[in-house]
Amino acid sequence: MSKKTNSLNEIQKSLRSSGDKKIAEHSQKFFKTAKGEYGEGDKFLGIRVPIIRKLTSKYKNISLNTVKSLLQSKYHEERLFALIMLVEKFNKGSSEEKNKIFNLYLKNTKYINNWDLVDCSALYIVGRFIEDRDKKTIFDLARSDNLWERRISIISTFYIIKKNKFTLTFKIAEILKNDKEDLIHKAVGWMLREVGKRNLGKEKAFLKKYYKEIPRTMLRYAIEKFPNKERKKYLRGEI
Repeated sequence: MSKKTNSLNEIQKSLRSSGDKKIAEHSQKFFKTAKGEYGEGDKFLGIRVPIIRKLTSKYKNISLNTVKSLLQSKYHEERLFALIMLVEKFNKGSSEEKNKIFNLYLKNTKYINNWDLVDCSALYIVGRFIEDRDKKTIFDLARSDNLWERRISIISTFYIIKKNKFTLTFKIAEILKNDKEDLIHKAVGWMLREVGKRNLGKEKAFLKKYYKEIPRTMLRYAIEKFPNKERKKYLRGEI
């Protein structure tokens, strides 16, 4: 039996033995896994995130191939483990390793199929990788038919927002401003709010142009920290 198989089996055994049926049942509902919902068909072991993070520290030296196998698991928590591991490997990796992880991530987006999986990884891998590179990948993701790829596109810009660079966020927000999915409305509004924390004037300039046409949820998220009177004016369309 190969070293990869030994590592994979050992990690899966550790994860699956940490599962809890009641937590799994709650997660099935919380992450909307019923028919027709955004997480339809996903399976949960019922493991709390701190336990998963503790196990990633224990198995930090596993191969990228083993991580890939876990990323393609039918179990949500095994995919979460893999993504946390990819972020850790990306942080410590060489330029060549970062490139491999970035490409692996993009080739496996169909397994990054819920908001928590996107939010724990997109900015740290995609956002960081493309910061000083061509942004075509982000725009391609923003125009994808896949909900999660679109969420990856906007959440990835968070890494760049933290560097006080906002242009990319605004460009992606413009592409997604008429998106039909509530999870995109929330993500775009959240990123606009993060811009506002750093440069309120630029957020307001964007909102002044679009606030009457963007979805209500997106607007509410974007103006969440505004003074109450000002927030009401936005919601009434009186700005």
